[in-house]
Amino acid sequence: MPVDTESLARRYDAIKLHLTERQRRLWLGNEARDLGRSGARIVFEATGVAIDTILRGREELDDLQPLPVGRSRGPGGGRKRAEDQDPGLATDLDALVEPETRGDPMNPLRWTTKSLSHLVKELTKRGHQCTENVVARILHEAGYCLQGNAKTVEGKQHPDRDAQFVYLNEQVKAALAAGQPVVSVDCQKKELVGNFKNGGKEWRPEGNPVKVNVHDFPDKELGKAIPYGIYDIAANTGWVSVGTDHDTAAFAVNTLRTWWNTQGRAAYPDATTLTITADSGGSNGNRLRAWKTELAALATEIGIPITVLHLPPGTSKWNRIEHRLFSAITMNWRGTPLTSHEAVVSLIGATTTDTGLTVDAVLDTGSYPTGIKISDKTMKALPLTRHDVHGQWNYTLSPQADTPEPADVESR
Repeated sequence: MPVDTESLARRYDAIKLHLTERQRRLWLGNEARDLGRSGARIVFEATGVAIDTILRGREELDDLQPLPVGRSRGPGGGRKRAEDQDPGLATDLDALVEPETRGDPMNPLRWTTKSLSHLVKELTKRGHQCTENVVARILHEAGYCLQGNAKTVEGKQHPDRDAQFVYLNEQVKAALAAGQPVVSVDCQKKELVGNFKNGGKEWRPEGNPVKVNVHDFPDKELGKAIPYGIYDIAANTGWVSVGTDHDTAAFAVNTLRTWWNTQGRAAYPDATTLTITADSGGSNGNRLRAWKTELAALATEIGIPITVLHLPPGTSKWNRIEHRLFSAITMNWRGTPLTSHEAVVSLIGATTTDTGLTVDAVLDTGSYPTGIKISDKTMKALPLTRHDVHGQWNYTLSPQADTPEPADVESR
C-alpha cells in the first residue's frame, strides 16, 4: 500500500513547532518504525529531516535509560564551543580587552573602541574564526560587561587616611548611641538657573521633548543656584539652603544655623553637643579660618559645643551626604530645566526615597561677600580644642561668652 507522504508532511509541520528537539526525533523515529524497512527514507522524503536524525530517534525509542526530562542531547552532544575547538581564542580575546594592557603600545586596540566588530576583526587577523555572538558570550562568561567611566580616583592618598576614617566613625557612632545630633554637610554643585538643559531623561509624549536653550550661557539676572546641604544621619532627613550669592563659610554656617533653629533644636531638645562631618575643602574646609570663626559664634548662639570631623583630603565622594541626599536630589530633578530659584527649591523639597528620606529646602538671598581675612588675634581667641588624633581634622568649638564675633575680621 503506497504511503501518503503529503499527509505525513502535513502532520509533521503541524506539530514540530510544539516539540523539543528530542521530541521531534522521537516522533520521526516512531513514524519511521511504523513504516517498516524503508521508513526512515520515506520520512526523510516527506519532512526533509536528515536520515541520521530519524534513525537516532528510532534508536532512542528503545533506550532502557532515556535522557532526563528537559535534555535533548546526551552529555557531550551538540557542536563544540568555538573556544574548545580553538583553545587560543579566549586567551587572545582577553589580551585585547584586559584593562592592564591599555598602556601597552603593542596592543592594536589601544586607541580604538573595543566594539564586538573590532574585536572580531582583530581576532580574525590572528587566525581565529569567530562571530560577534561568540565574542559577546565569551566576554560575559569571563565577567566582562559594558561599563562607563566611574569617578573613583581621588588623587594622592594621605598616609593616615584609613586611621582618620576609623576615628571619625568611632566618634559618630558614640554620638549617635548617646542620642546626640550628627550631621553631614557639603555644598552641592552650583547650577545654572534658567531654561538650560538638565541631565537625565523623563517620560514625555513621543516627539515632544522639553525645549531648552542651545547654549549654556549664564543668565545675568537669574545667575546660579548654590545648594548647601545638611543631612541628619539619625533622622534620615535633609535640609538645603539654596543661595544666590557666594559659597562662603558664612553661607555654610548660616545654613547650619537655619537648620538648627528650624529643625535641630526641636528634634534634639536635650542635645549637649553637635557633631559635624565635612569635607576638607570648600566653604567648610579644615584650613579655612572663616569656617572656624563662624562655627565658634554659632556654638555660643546655640549654647552647646560643636565638634567637626573632616574627611581626609581627596575623599569627598565618601561623604555620607553625597550618596544619601545629593544623589536623591539629582535623580528627582533629572531632565527638568531649573528655570528659577523657586523651581530649584521646590524640586529639592519634593525629594523623597523609598528608605524614608524627606528634605526641606529654603531660599537664602543673603549677601555673602568673598575676600574676608580673619586676623591672627581673632584666631588665637577662638575657644577651639584640637583632638589628640589629627587635630587639624578633628576639633571642638565651645560656647563662650566672649567668643569673637565673625565681624571681628580684617578685610583683605
